[in-house]
Amino acid sequence: MSAPKYMMGRKVGMTHVFTDAGEQIPVTVITAGPCRISQVKNAESDGYFAVQVAYEPVREKVLSKPRNGHFKKAGIDSHRFLREVRLDEPAELEVGAEFKVDVFEPGDRVDVIGTVKGRGFQGTIRAHNFKGKRRTHGNMNQRGPGAIGMHSQPGEVLKGQRMATHWGDERATVRNLEVIEVDAENNSIVLRGAVPGARQGFVQIRAARACRARKES
Repeated sequence: MSAPKYMMGRKVGMTHVFTDAGEQIPVTVITAGPCRISQVKNAESDGYFAVQVAYEPVREKVLSKPRNGHFKKAGIDSHRFLREVRLDEPAELEVGAEFKVDVFEPGDRVDVIGTVKGRGFQGTIRAHNFKGKRRTHGNMNQRGPGAIGMHSQPGEVLKGQRMATHWGDERATVRNLEVIEVDAENNSIVLRGAVPGARQGFVQIRAARACRARKES
């Protein structure tokens, strides 16, 4: 196989476009690639087929010495992000090869992996959609969670009890998004719908694992 159906990039933001039929659709613009192959794995030496992909060149002082040494062995510049892509068959690409966002085409279905915006420490009403208590008759704990355990048996807080917690800042995958436009010259791709993360957040784009056709209205 040639270049894998995979790309790393950064989210630019959301806008909207119009189709030929005049339909207005929300889209997300992503700056993606170019990516470099930093290592090729095969069944004989590693037990499986895969390629290691590097993205976003950086100065050597940004990375550790072992990471810089890995890139020097591959004969490429140091990069900020390094990910491994599993393959079903041997890769035709060699170490140091570069591929761009044109591995995708308009109409393809993709999954996008990103990091959800961090929302800090949140109470149960926002984090778990709890209902607030009454605001009358001297109630001083309107947004509190209420009782969290039992008085006698078993006399402890059960594991998994929903309570105030850190919210957001976690990995999330949005599946089955449609590719609307690909611009390899400007390293950009336009996807239908929203993807996780803030502006300039790091995202990964891969071929959809479970492709479903979008229902036309």
